Amino acid sequence: MPKITLLTGRAAPLAGSDALSGIVKGPVDRPLALGPEGLEGDEQADRSVHGGVEKAVHHYPFEHYAAWQADLGALPALAAPGGFGENISTTGLTEATVAVGDIFRLGTALLQVSQGRQPCWKLSRRFATPDMARRVQQTGRTGWYYRVLQPGVVAPGDRLELVDRLAPDWTLHRLWHALYIDRLNKTELQGIAALDVLAEGWRNYAVRRLDSGRVEDWTKRLDGPQ
Repeated sequence: MPKITLLTGRAAPLAGSDALSGIVKGPVDRPLALGPEGLEGDEQADRSVHGGVEKAVHHYPFEHYAAWQADLGALPALAAPGGFGENISTTGLTEATVAVGDIFRLGTALLQVSQGRQPCWKLSRRFATPDMARRVQQTGRTGWYYRVLQPGVVAPGDRLELVDRLAPDWTLHRLWHALYIDRLNKTELQGIAALDVLAEGWRNYAVRRLDSGRVEDWTKRLDGPQ
């Protein structure tokens, strides 16, 4: 049962941009209420693409930080958990081992993995690295989101306890590979479209690709305002 670092952040001006963002997170030192749309005291500036019930809590594996330091050097945002906007930081869980639909108990709350994290241009501003969002997408070191099945209270140092696995074959790595690498594999897309524990928005990507035979253009999401 991995021990967590719990993090929150307020919306604030994003370096290198006129936009507000809640991507900068810091560790908390007290128990927090966790409701259907996230942690007490946590903010997302653009609610049209961040937050909500399917992206209530963001989890990012801390072991990825060493890989990013090897790639990019000792950037300030890689000095401690919170650089990727995560609410939960752990070691011992990665996209290769966690599957969509996995249910975890944390404190008195119950969480379910709902989808992978879709990188956006704000990561590039956060890390002062122009192609950071693309790097995150290409490497698969994305992290993931939870929906809250049962609200409760969570605290720093709580442990994530795996309660159930509803679709263990659909690891986040497999999902990432199907959506970002082998992007028009009909068999995989059919599986994703039927994966009812996956967030509806991600199932719809598969449905649209099956219907159109084309991959959506994510240029604006990755590159941001010019």
